[in-house]
Amino acid sequence: MSNNHILFLCTGNYYRSRYAEELFNHQARLEGLNWRAFSRGAAEKGSLDNVGPISKFALQGLQAKSIVAEGAHRYPQPCCLADFDGADLVIALKEAEHRPLVERRFPAVADRVRYWHVHDIDVANPADALAMIDRLMEDLLRTLR
Repeated sequence: MSNNHILFLCTGNYYRSRYAEELFNHQARLEGLNWRAFSRGAAEKGSLDNVGPISKFALQGLQAKSIVAEGAHRYPQPCCLADFDGADLVIALKEAEHRPLVERRFPAVADRVRYWHVHDIDVANPADALAMIDRLMEDLLRTLR
């Protein structure tokens, strides 16, 4: 039986979408759900401020839950149209930030994206942002069960 796939998008595929991907895959595995997540960046390039493969805040948030990040060594990847083809569900982490990027870069599939409202590090403390992702993830998992 093949898995359904969910694509999480943030701007640079460094912090929010990576945390969401790892958290989702951990929870889906625990619950025996037929879903797997992957993540990408909606921007063509990541920020120069993003050092290393994944944000330390994402890793710390996962470690606090005793989750070992499977993709801890994977560097951020920008989204391409084929990523949408491989996804049954697409969630971008902040509508105000990501809708314009998605509509500009991928107008043919922009209507497929669902939006959450999780602020990036420049607006929200990581503890607050990750807690919001945790709550939204619980709602998402509830709908997929």
